[in-house]
Amino acid sequence: MTLQAPVEIASVPLSPRSRPIETPLRRVVREFASSHLALLGLIVLVLIVLLAVSAPLIAPQNPYDLMQLDIIDGRLPPGSQSMSGMTFWLGTDDQGRDMLSGILYGLRISLGVGVSSALVAALFGASLGLIAAYTGGRTESMIMRIVDLQLSFPSILVALMILAFLGKGVMNVVLALIIVEWATYARTARGTALVERRKEYVEAAECLVIPRWRILFKHLLPNCLPPLIVIATVQVARAIALEATLSFLGLGVPVTEPSLGLLISNGYQYMLSGKFWISFYPGVALLTTIVAINLVGDQLRDVLNPRRVS
Repeated sequence: MTLQAPVEIASVPLSPRSRPIETPLRRVVREFASSHLALLGLIVLVLIVLLAVSAPLIAPQNPYDLMQLDIIDGRLPPGSQSMSGMTFWLGTDDQGRDMLSGILYGLRISLGVGVSSALVAALFGASLGLIAAYTGGRTESMIMRIVDLQLSFPSILVALMILAFLGKGVMNVVLALIIVEWATYARTARGTALVERRKEYVEAAECLVIPRWRILFKHLLPNCLPPLIVIATVQVARAIALEATLSFLGLGVPVTEPSLGLLISNGYQYMLSGKFWISFYPGVALLTTIVAINLVGDQLRDVLNPRRVS
């Protein structure tokens, strides 16, 4: 009986048609996932958002309900129990507010203020930037001079002046952050739109007598989105930090609706007396949120950069 040698089957290379087509979205996801640090930041950010959204369900206490606060439980260290048997895992502040609950609810305000102000500022600023780039002439000069004037002042100074005039309140803080941030989006949108303005698809749209608003928002805007997305990600972190600064100075959100900055401010006077937890844990939550957003924004900047060499 003779043994036959196994027949080797030559591997046939896949034809170009059988290979999966790499869309721009797949490329962005693949290149974003290549950074383990950015993935870690995205996971932490998603976890923080989920904790903030589900705060009313998982928080042991409603820190906004003054009827649930007891001054006797004020400044208790982490792990202490109240007279009713409730455990304060992160301690309490000077008003008897559970720090864990305050951080969860404070994340809701900080993220809400940062995201809402960044979105509205992006819509307003990007629209003005597109109009300036497409129209040109005196309209562009007037818009960009206002932008230059806005960017010449420190952001914290402008926000302080606005809140000193309007007073405390979440909506007032959002309005102040919109006024502070819109100029950055306008300058970015104008710079990108000036490059896109010279391309053939804009000339083709103009030859078809398409209305200007459609050229601006249907043709120019989609091609200007990548840098605007990167700027928006960074501006959200900047808005959260600026809101925390304003609340720390006492000009941000009211005492009845504390954000992370106000929680840090409540414990600042007790830092040297050994009661560090009142400011420490909200500070860690604020730092973690800002770092996670910046990690995601830095990777998006590298992935969406049109000048990057693959």
